[in-house]
Amino acid sequence: MSDVEFASLLCSRLCHDLLSPVGAMNNGIELLADEKDPDMRERVIELLADSARASADRLKFFRLAFGAGGGFGETLDANEVRQAVEGLVRGNARITLGWMVEVPAIPKTAAKILLNLVMVAFDALVRGGRLDVGVEGGEVVVRAEGPRIVLDAEIRDVLAGGQGAVTSRTSAVWLTRRLAADAGGALTIADSEEGVLLLGATLPV
Repeated sequence: MSDVEFASLLCSRLCHDLLSPVGAMNNGIELLADEKDPDMRERVIELLADSARASADRLKFFRLAFGAGGGFGETLDANEVRQAVEGLVRGNARITLGWMVEVPAIPKTAAKILLNLVMVAFDALVRGGRLDVGVEGGEVVVRAEGPRIVLDAEIRDVLAGGQGAVTSRTSAVWLTRRLAADAGGALTIADSEEGVLLLGATLPV
């Protein structure tokens, strides 16, 4: 697969993730144009604000996870990474975030891997739960715990080192795996314990 084809699949994934909040804004604007009741108009405006915030949060997250967000230095400010994760989790009130990163800055490759693993774990918590994030030395760890964990089989296969097809659904985890490999590291996954998904990366210090 060419780099252009891969980039196209990745863009398709990002557009898919942005479609819901942007579509909600479009629907809200249509409702606002027809609604005359003041109470209902206020409610629609609240929904528009929520959708706009969700869209902005997703864009900030994607900018760090996939783009050149944070500049072109070797590290990313840990607080900026935390804000991106908090913005993603804010869209689901049933998920509690535990931030266990004590360093002031995170190597850029480790930060991008962390953000992508957070996205996988977040999507797997279909009924909510807890999402814990940690970075120490060359270790990146993301732990998801909840009443039901659903991890797409193709995504799991890529994380575990399989050779499945590159699709828009798996493109982000293929990128994550490539980032880890290019840095001389590897991804890890453990999901044998019911209700717990443990994702990580071991990278050279």
